[in-house]
Amino acid sequence: MQKKIIINCDNKQTRVAVLEDNKLVEIYLERPVYQRVVGNIYKGVVANVLPGMQAAFVDIGLERNAFLYVDDAQLNNEETDKGKGKKTIEQLLRPGEEIMVQVIKEPFGSKGARLTRQITLPGRHLVLIPWADYTGVSRRIEDAAERERLRQLASQLRPEDMGLIVRTVAEGEDASAFQQDLTFLLSLWERTQKRYLQKSAPALIYQDLDLIYRILRDLFTDQIDQLLIDTRYEYEKILETLDVIGPQLRERVQLYQGEAPIFDVYGIEAEIEKALSRTVWLSCGGYLVFDHTEALTVIDVNTGKYIGKTNLADTVLKTNLQAAEEIVRQIRLRDIGGIIIIDFIDMDREEDSQQVLALLSEKIKQDRTKSHVVGMTGLGLVEMTRKKARQGLDAVLQQSCPYCSGRGKVLAADVISARTERQLRSFLAGLDAEAILVELHQSVAGLLIGPNGSYLRKLEEDTGKIIYIRGSDTIHVEKYKILAVGSQAEVRVQAFPVAVGEIHQVKVEEPHTNNPYDGIARLNGFIIDVQAGGAYVGEEISVEILEVTKTFARAKVVTN
Repeated sequence: MQKKIIINCDNKQTRVAVLEDNKLVEIYLERPVYQRVVGNIYKGVVANVLPGMQAAFVDIGLERNAFLYVDDAQLNNEETDKGKGKKTIEQLLRPGEEIMVQVIKEPFGSKGARLTRQITLPGRHLVLIPWADYTGVSRRIEDAAERERLRQLASQLRPEDMGLIVRTVAEGEDASAFQQDLTFLLSLWERTQKRYLQKSAPALIYQDLDLIYRILRDLFTDQIDQLLIDTRYEYEKILETLDVIGPQLRERVQLYQGEAPIFDVYGIEAEIEKALSRTVWLSCGGYLVFDHTEALTVIDVNTGKYIGKTNLADTVLKTNLQAAEEIVRQIRLRDIGGIIIIDFIDMDREEDSQQVLALLSEKIKQDRTKSHVVGMTGLGLVEMTRKKARQGLDAVLQQSCPYCSGRGKVLAADVISARTERQLRSFLAGLDAEAILVELHQSVAGLLIGPNGSYLRKLEEDTGKIIYIRGSDTIHVEKYKILAVGSQAEVRVQAFPVAVGEIHQVKVEEPHTNNPYDGIARLNGFIIDVQAGGAYVGEEISVEILEVTKTFARAKVVTN
């Protein structure tokens, strides 16, 4: 199987795609508005202890208090009370106590992050577990002799009263690679302990690596045939990192220099769009339907357009086999976690059911996230579970729809902004005109313009065109319109609804974000920054235009 890692970087997000035989199977995203917390270590304060739930809530400085279950609250090297079994949550923690905790699960919906006191620090080849006393080897290393060799190496190096786990990538490595990794991890643990003593709770004391470097640490192994990235700066940093952690992998890293966007070349953009859809079509003509609830995900398999060639049993079997393979790919791509129920098409022959289950179990082994196919229920439904550590793709890329009161979803404004920018770049590349006027939803327009117009200036520099942006609260948040194309003088006339010296009646909608003393009004979607207008929020007032720029006008209140 050929495996590739494709990385796309821009000033708004980093996206990493994993391809197997040129099919997208995993996607990882990192954006400023989406802060990943899994793996981070905090100095927290126990907010309250709940004996009835055998759990505690801990303030770690996030929006909601995090959840710590009793099994995760006991340190690995703590002994239970003799003859009394495990300690209760009341024996382990008390309100107001300061503790070191690590996030093991992202916040979901109304639920806070999930914590553990059993700290782990991952390196390239080893995972250090400070408060433990054992040596483990990754289950993915199947060769018994190699497992024992690695266990012996790790046991010889393991510090007293600490645990070590040998990672899959360590297969075939020698003691020097382990020693280098361990030295780094011990230094990292020492710095983390110092920060814990120095900082006041709640505080972040260790933050996991950025996305690209987590990918190098956790995914980029000898099994990856190629890593392709479209940004020279990150390309050079990757090579520098590999000089330390994997020099033999340098030759597999390439800088993409094509004109077309890298995700378009490999068909990744289209696959991401499909992964947000409720329905997924199979090549045979059948289709899958994905429905999510808070407790579980249900996947329904249908024959659709496929009518087969021989008999009903063979038609159903072929559809179910193809569905099983695609379901595993979609689960990985969408990062679906928790309980998963699959309603395959009913099969009369027991051997057919076993064949489908065997294929599902075989394909799920390719998933790095811990998964388990439980089996088939009496109703013919397949049950499986998958570890849920982070938000699924839909939660990362979508937000509650403002047009249907949250019953459906639309793309997040920053995702739409990035997509619109890519589409504008393609449109402007073949445009024989000096300037354009674009109308977007005002939430997207602000993101496209950027702080002090920085993103818009960069887009103009890259395309060589003059771009005017008009915000609107009536246009659909996922759509945009090109209102004018032509010379700068022609487009400018349509772009600016105001001129210096004019008097206009406007409604002050909100205080200015950076200066609440001023107010923000809009005229045909064009932003008016009203000096001293913060006191008139919600009122209609007369203003005189003092200055007009490309993205907004400055005005003063006219008093009678």
